[in-house]
Amino acid sequence: MLMRSGRLRSLLVLVTVAYSLSKPVARADEGPLDSSQPKGITAEEIIQRFSAKEKEFKEALDQYSYRETARLQTLDGDTPDGEFQEAFDVTFDDKGHRIKNVVFAPLPTLTRISMSREDYDDLENGFPMVLTSDEISQYNVLYVGQQQEDELHCYVFDVAPKQIEKNKRYFQGRIWVDDRDFQIVKTYGKMVPDTRAKKGKVGENENLFPKFTTWREQIDGKYWFPTYTRADDTLHFTTTDVKIRMVVKYANYKRFGSNVTITYEGKEIPKGDQKDKPQSPPPQ
Repeated sequence: MLMRSGRLRSLLVLVTVAYSLSKPVARADEGPLDSSQPKGITAEEIIQRFSAKEKEFKEALDQYSYRETARLQTLDGDTPDGEFQEAFDVTFDDKGHRIKNVVFAPLPTLTRISMSREDYDDLENGFPMVLTSDEISQYNVLYVGQQQEDELHCYVFDVAPKQIEKNKRYFQGRIWVDDRDFQIVKTYGKMVPDTRAKKGKVGENENLFPKFTTWREQIDGKYWFPTYTRADDTLHFTTTDVKIRMVVKYANYKRFGSNVTITYEGKEIPKGDQKDKPQSPPPQ
């Protein structure tokens, strides 16, 4: 997101895994955080299991089409004074190649900000964050406890990148892992790194990213797919603050009818096995 004269990102303070984000807003169906250690399994074993499941999930997700819709608003108090909207389908061409097709993109009415390249990347890759066994070594992962989310009992971890490599994006925040499926069912945090104007360079572009929460639902009876992302945050630029509200929805997941098989714990998932098990994200 760009501020007409600068890009929207949030201030990154590169810290240890106990990141400096404010505590996520509790929901009525979210239980208290229990800091006790897990029973019958170690935190390291949980990390190994969920990162392996995330790798399976990422491979499965690559075989699904879906529609994503996004709305970003800037707010003057509680009144919207600018808006960006986009809807696109992720589908496959006749050769089985994954493609993006924008189906709705009215002219933005944003006046104080606009979208940056990183913001578009977040819509496709950042908000539906996946943390696989191929990527877990890039992060510090700290067990913080257990918590009830709706009917799910979850292990809770704080994660932060060990180091920032140039031209790469990372997630920094908190994840909730279902204790039965060992899959991520909720994330809270932000995408990093951020860009700040250098000292004495107030006119330079700044790229600030908001804190967000993403909820997942069990779509195919096996994997938990992202279905809803929400951000309510104030971005503190060098010269001004900008309050934003954003809602992203992911819907119409359909497995691509190819010869590629999707497995879960070594067993093939039958095509058309579409059992929905919602985690009840909040209303827009």
